Amino acid sequence: QVKLIETGGGLVQAGGSLRLSCTASGMILSGYPMAWFRQAPGKEREFVGTISWAGTGTYYADSVKDRFILSRDNTKNIIYLQMNSLKTEDTAVYYCNRGPTREGDRWSPSDFWGQGTSVTVSS
Repeated sequence: QVKLIETGGGLVQAGGSLRLSCTASGMILSGYPMAWFRQAPGKEREFVGTISWAGTGTYYADSVKDRFILSRDNTKNIIYLQMNSLKTEDTAVYYCNRGPTREGDRWSPSDFWGQGTSVTVSS
């Protein structure tokens, strides 16, 4: 079965940038929409953004809109999350998800996740 792997997390000061990557072993991701979710200590998991299977459409949570950018390179089997103008409230473990489902104006994850990559934004 495909295993998702998230990388690129770390410590960054508020106002800085990070780029997260999501890759997979065993199978190609190009046929699936992909999403990013995040979860901070003491808080519920929340949706960050999603990108269509071809990379031509994106959708973002209001909290990250105009700051985060999703992209993908299907030739390399990689999904990127470029995070700009980071805020302390962006601190969380970020998870990649294959095959999220749209339910009205909300996106729900499938059961297929990576291990997550930790992002800490300091003030």
